[in-house]
Amino acid sequence: MNQKPDHPASLHQAELDAVRARLPRRALLGVMAAAALGAGATAAWMQERKASESAITTAVPDFWALQWTTPDGAPLPMQSFQGRPLLINFWATWCPPCVEELPLINAFYQENKGKGWQVLGLAVDKAALVKTFLTKTPLAFSVGMAGLGGTDLSRKLGNLAGGLPFTVALDSAGGIIQRKMGQVSADDLRALRGLK
Repeated sequence: MNQKPDHPASLHQAELDAVRARLPRRALLGVMAAAALGAGATAAWMQERKASESAITTAVPDFWALQWTTPDGAPLPMQSFQGRPLLINFWATWCPPCVEELPLINAFYQENKGKGWQVLGLAVDKAALVKTFLTKTPLAFSVGMAGLGGTDLSRKLGNLAGGLPFTVALDSAGGIIQRKMGQVSADDLRALRGLK
């Protein structure tokens, strides 16, 4: 019997079929590898972010030892805010978005002080200007005079641009749970209610 040799075209087709059969498996393995790599990178980023925000004392070693004065000149130690959630707002009387957001922050404080929330407004301003401002627009929360040192502190807390307003929220352990460069919104403050 004469056997006919396989036709080259049929060999080529068989190889293509074999490659196609393996392709979905290889593609699936590639997708799985990419997903695992992406998940690992995301987890590492989240862990690094969590570590960098876990305690403000990492960025500002003497944070709780800082002391401000009120616009009237009374001492206002940071230590008095330790152990409860704290919203710190860096602002100035000459900053329109700062002035515009203060009633929202004041309302947040009034609504949440019974739930443990504290608010500290650190004015990057002159005491006389802040004192005059507060007679026209009284605030229920504590106001400290940070002066130009407030800009440096806000940078250490994550305000890389050094602009105003800047708001940072700390949980009861002193970890940063939220930062906001620019004017806060009612939604930003609502998101904090469940966090402590």
